[in-house]
Amino acid sequence: MTLTDLIEIVIAVALVIGAVFTLIGSVGLMKLDTAMKRMHAPTKAATLGIGALLMASMIHSFAFGSGSLKEVLIMAFLFVTAPISANFIAKVAIHRGQDVPPPSPPNDQTWSTLNPLDEAIDDPELPTRS
Repeated sequence: MTLTDLIEIVIAVALVIGAVFTLIGSVGLMKLDTAMKRMHAPTKAATLGIGALLMASMIHSFAFGSGSLKEVLIMAFLFVTAPISANFIAKVAIHRGQDVPPPSPPNDQTWSTLNPLDEAIDDPELPTRS
C-alpha cells in the first residue's frame, strides 16, 4: 500500500461521512414537525456533512494537484453563518408562538428577545417604557 492509496482511502472515507451526515440532515429537515426541531437538522448534521466533503476536497487538492485554500474560506463561512441562521429561526419561532412557549422571564427587564413589558404592563415591579 502506497501513500497515494492511503490518501485515496482517507478521501473516500471523508466523502462517505460527508454524504451520510448531509443525508441525515436533509431527512431531518423533511421529517421533523416544528421549527425548533427542524433547525437542528441542517445546522448540526448538514454542517458536519458539508465540512467533511470540503475536507475531502482539500485533501485531494493538496495531494494530487496544486493546493487550494478556497475550501477553508467556504468552511469558515459555513460555520459562521449556520449558527446565526439557526438563532434567527429560533427567534422567529419564539415570537410567532409556533413552538413550546419559553419559560417565564426572570425579574429583570427582558428575557432573550421577548419583552415582559408587552405582556405585564400592570406589574408595579417592572419599569415602564419611556
